[in-house]
Amino acid sequence: MIRKLRVSLVALALIATNVVNADIYILTLEQSINLAKEKSFTMRNLKENLKIAEYNLKTATSQLKTHIDFNLSFPEFNQTVRTWDDTTGVSFYSVKRLDYGGTITVNQPLITNGNIYWETMLNSYDNFNNDIRSATLNTRLRLRQPIDAIYGYNAIRSSLKSARLNYERTNKSLRREELNLEYQVSSSYYNLLQQQRSTEIAKLDYERQAEANEIAQNKFAAGLIREVDALQMEVDLTESQNSYELAMINQESGLRNFKEMIGLELTDSVILNDKLKYSVVVIDPDKAVEYALKNRTELRDQDIAIEQQKMTIKQLKAEGKVRGYVDAYVQKTGTSMQDRGTGYGKTMQSSWEDFTDRPMDFGVGFTLSVPLLDWGENKSRVRAAEARQRQNFMAKEDLERSIETETRNAVAQLNNNLKRLQLLEKNVSIAEKSFAITLQRYTDGDIDSQTLALERNRLNSAYRNHLSAYIAYQLSLADIMRKTLYDFEVDQAL
Repeated sequence: MIRKLRVSLVALALIATNVVNADIYILTLEQSINLAKEKSFTMRNLKENLKIAEYNLKTATSQLKTHIDFNLSFPEFNQTVRTWDDTTGVSFYSVKRLDYGGTITVNQPLITNGNIYWETMLNSYDNFNNDIRSATLNTRLRLRQPIDAIYGYNAIRSSLKSARLNYERTNKSLRREELNLEYQVSSSYYNLLQQQRSTEIAKLDYERQAEANEIAQNKFAAGLIREVDALQMEVDLTESQNSYELAMINQESGLRNFKEMIGLELTDSVILNDKLKYSVVVIDPDKAVEYALKNRTELRDQDIAIEQQKMTIKQLKAEGKVRGYVDAYVQKTGTSMQDRGTGYGKTMQSSWEDFTDRPMDFGVGFTLSVPLLDWGENKSRVRAAEARQRQNFMAKEDLERSIETETRNAVAQLNNNLKRLQLLEKNVSIAEKSFAITLQRYTDGDIDSQTLALERNRLNSAYRNHLSAYIAYQLSLADIMRKTLYDFEVDQAL
């Protein structure tokens, strides 16, 4: 849980801010990353894209399920004039009728890209001109099956597969952006950490220099050193103070950038909870390359592009082949025609009796479409699609080489940063002991101020170099993690 405190006016003075009742966040790197994931516009936008892909996948799978529709025609009255045109000329007659009815349709798509449906319809109309009431009852079972979907391109299966691939691609894009965001937050976090620690180093240097200046002024007052040495100490103190103030300005700038990155208010205060501890991680380059080639989402994107292009090629080839469909149906129909004064119940009853007595109707048809001459149009389209597919394969091969190269370089950089960090840790310890001895010798009058200044600069450089090495090592670990999708520190796949 992120530690969040309310700041009093006294605490505000201690953290050098002028904002009343601001918030202090004491953050680790992991907490900073979680805040950024929660508040980042990029992540929220990608999550919405994932929902869109999920809904599209659900749409594609729902296409194979049974669909039931009910259409109801409320009473509809029409009064108009129609024409009749034949060899004897044109005649006109009036139309005055009232229609009503309903239809239930049950449609079942087939995985073979065909569909079978059952439809039942009941309608009736009143013809006021002829004073006739008519009712019709009809039920039909129909099958329609494209024959080219069996040996050629199946639109139902292709759309379903395409939706699944798009969902997978979107999901992996979200994960890739998560890792990129983690690295960006890590970079911003360690940049701020470096600025904060640099401020601490500058403050410590200023305090040391103030102590050395006090010793020098006491010595000058006692006549033990020359005035020029005392003046030089004052100049060094001023430079140290300027360095400290500049470090504080840089820290405030880095703090504002960091708060913007993770989505905090600019009035909030942040304290980084990092004790510069690290774990030694040694990575086998071959193993890192293996994980990178196995897990990188960019490679899966290329595989998905290849699969989608295969479907495109198959569709284009099918357009140049013999196409057709089988259409068959069976149905029963019952009709009746009564005087308009006859009740609706009797009219429907008469239609039902005709429905049961009338023999069943049926129909079957087989339609073919044979391309005879297209002057090579379809073949050219297929060849162009195949050329794009070869480009996809080449792009994948080039991407694999790039991933292997950058992974090996990242592992080499990590190992170098680790060795440098371990070496500079020893340098800090040695520099601290050396400065303590030099300060004591200066106090005893064995050395001059210039020698003390050199030793102070050497200690400051040791601190800064160690901090830079620590940050470089941590960023190298984060970089390898996003390049391989594997956390070598805990030996766990992401």
